[in-house]
Amino acid sequence: MEELLRVQSTWAQNVSWINSSRGNDSNLGNSTVNPLKRNEEVAKVEVTVLVLVLLLALTGNLCVLWAIHATKHSQSRMYYFMKHLSIADLVVAIFQVLPQLIWDITFRFYGPDFLCRLVKYLQVVGMFASTYMLVLMSIDRCLAICHPLRSVHKRKDRSCVIASWMLSLIFSTPQAYIFSLKEVGHGVYDCWGDFVQPWGAKAYITWMSLSIYIIPVAILSICYGLICFKIWQNFNLKTRRDHFLALTPRPSKGAHPLTRVSSVRLISKAKIRTVKMTFVVVLAYIVCWTPFFFVQLWSAWDPAAPREGKKKKNTENKKKSHFL
Repeated sequence: MEELLRVQSTWAQNVSWINSSRGNDSNLGNSTVNPLKRNEEVAKVEVTVLVLVLLLALTGNLCVLWAIHATKHSQSRMYYFMKHLSIADLVVAIFQVLPQLIWDITFRFYGPDFLCRLVKYLQVVGMFASTYMLVLMSIDRCLAICHPLRSVHKRKDRSCVIASWMLSLIFSTPQAYIFSLKEVGHGVYDCWGDFVQPWGAKAYITWMSLSIYIIPVAILSICYGLICFKIWQNFNLKTRRDHFLALTPRPSKGAHPLTRVSSVRLISKAKIRTVKMTFVVVLAYIVCWTPFFFVQLWSAWDPAAPREGKKKKNTENKKKSHFL
């Protein structure tokens, strides 16, 4: 549910990004989209959706953090990763959804150039962090199932979490250079992005899609493919063991172990439960984000893709994007 709301929020703030690869027109009178006006009815819907997203994201993640803090297993590795995933989602709510909500209410970005760049930077940090924490959780579950006897070190887990946050901070830096406060009309300023023509918008959309969706989904798919194979293999061993024990009389005290099948180390029910939980979160992530990134990549690379309008003015090759 939370992933779905995040996608709805991002979609609401990206109505102009899907048209970012459209050509420029020097005549404002021929433009079907006036950058100085907006559809107030659509704006009301966007504000309503963002308010709902903000309230549910804050409430849901704060409840998760409280539940992790209250549980007696709060020091476990799985809860440690879940805690940072919730923190990353709170960053999304506070630094992405909230600024966009204010922006949609005011229509224009009222602030200095530094604040424009900072807001755009922080809007992406949370998304990178949330995605990479999810990937980290999935890799951890894969290792726990496929290599149950491996040594576990809390220091290593902390290093992985810190590395995920550092990557998020680094990968978000292009936002601070792309976006800035620009004049969009006579004395009217807004937080817009400049893209190098003609490949800048394509490179930007492709990079965001690769780093936030395509590569993480590939890693998630590999992890859960290995998990499913291991669980299936373990289930077969358990079935063979139960069948063997049912047909074999109980050995005497001095007898040797029956076979490897009868003494196989089975995957615990607790591990199966955590895998099911993370799988649901991953599935929601993939289902919710797939249409969004498909549309963005389609719009960027296909000249014949459906557009919001046939023409749109972009002064001095400036491209407006509310993406993240």
